Amino acid sequence: MTAVPAGEPAQEVLLPHWLSAAQRADLAAAVRETLDTLAVHPVVAVRLQDVLTELHVAAAREAVWPSSAARVRIVTGWGADVLPVRLSAAEVAGVLGLPGLPEALRSALGGAAA
Repeated sequence: MTAVPAGEPAQEVLLPHWLSAAQRADLAAAVRETLDTLAVHPVVAVRLQDVLTELHVAAAREAVWPSSAARVRIVTGWGADVLPVRLSAAEVAGVLGLPGLPEALRSALGGAAA
């Protein structure tokens, strides 16, 4: 265990959200549509860009280390297209604030009905 030096900002915790290929495509589409069509606060825009980056990283992680997610899929019975997308609480909050977010995806990310 590593102690955080006093006065240093704590790192954000990234939690995995296990999403299917369709859910990841819906998430990417909703984020891109928001960034392309709505005026969003610059901080929110950066977080949404980080979500898009993580979607790519999740796919790359699966290509490089496929056994990690495969073990979870076997135990849970999830389909072969389900991958962990690691998001911070701030990123999830930004995504849950998107107006066009499908309800099923909102639920998968832990958000209540809007």
